[in-house]
Amino acid sequence: MKKIIAMLLVLVMSVTGLVGCGSSKGNEAGSTNASSDSDWAYIQDKGKLTVGITLFAPMNYYNEKNKLVGFDTEMAEAVTKKLGIDVEFTEINWDSKEVELSSKNIDCIWNGMCITEERKQNMSISDPYLYNTQAMVMKKAREKEIMKSVKGLTVTAEQGSTGEGKIDGSIADDDTVKVSAQDYFKDANYVASDSMAKALMEVKSGTADVALVDSVCALGMVGEGTDYSDLVINMDNNFGQQEYGIAFRKGSDVTEKVNEAIKELYEDGTVDTIAKKYGLQEMLIK
Repeated sequence: MKKIIAMLLVLVMSVTGLVGCGSSKGNEAGSTNASSDSDWAYIQDKGKLTVGITLFAPMNYYNEKNKLVGFDTEMAEAVTKKLGIDVEFTEINWDSKEVELSSKNIDCIWNGMCITEERKQNMSISDPYLYNTQAMVMKKAREKEIMKSVKGLTVTAEQGSTGEGKIDGSIADDDTVKVSAQDYFKDANYVASDSMAKALMEVKSGTADVALVDSVCALGMVGEGTDYSDLVINMDNNFGQQEYGIAFRKGSDVTEKVNEAIKELYEDGTVDTIAKKYGLQEMLIK
């Protein structure tokens, strides 16, 4: 009899335990689903937006006081302040940006990123905020020679960048293109660089003859008073117009919140003030 009672007690306790575990797991799952459904809830919970960047002026770079500054830097700071969260900047390998984003090592890419059809399919992208083109950068003394022909010369661009995509044809030409970069550089030797800054360094050191970089980058980093005063920018070849956007995880509800915050910052004059500081007011998309 005692054995039967003991067995019944064990059975009751087992059933109760199962019900308790089931209820607990259900609540945890519900909480996880709620969090995963909203990227904004996830970011709010940790209290900060982690922004993936590479270093290039005038978007994100360190000034003489070793402080991170730049148009994108200050815009991200202004937006997150308006949204009531902190911002954290982390350097990434540009070629791995989508992986960094999907794995949640970063929450967005805010670093002069050109909007392309492929990127729109893989990520959620904000409204465009800045115009850009591709610029050829070379040594001043060799400009005439290089612009005459790039056959057999070494051209470099940032790996995973729009410049690289234009050279290898992975970014299709559109109706803004006057000269196809893929055709123009077909007889040149292409070598990828880790960043746009590195691409410029390759030209300066003579290991590359020409760099194809964003015009925004070139205008911010090359010329008198810079580390690249011996280089020159040439945009005679119109390789097409691009637009910069901010990338978030696919389906992220943060995208629209950032769009709305930027709209408000336009209205109160903040965007114009920051753009003028970095000489970008003429490139703004309003």
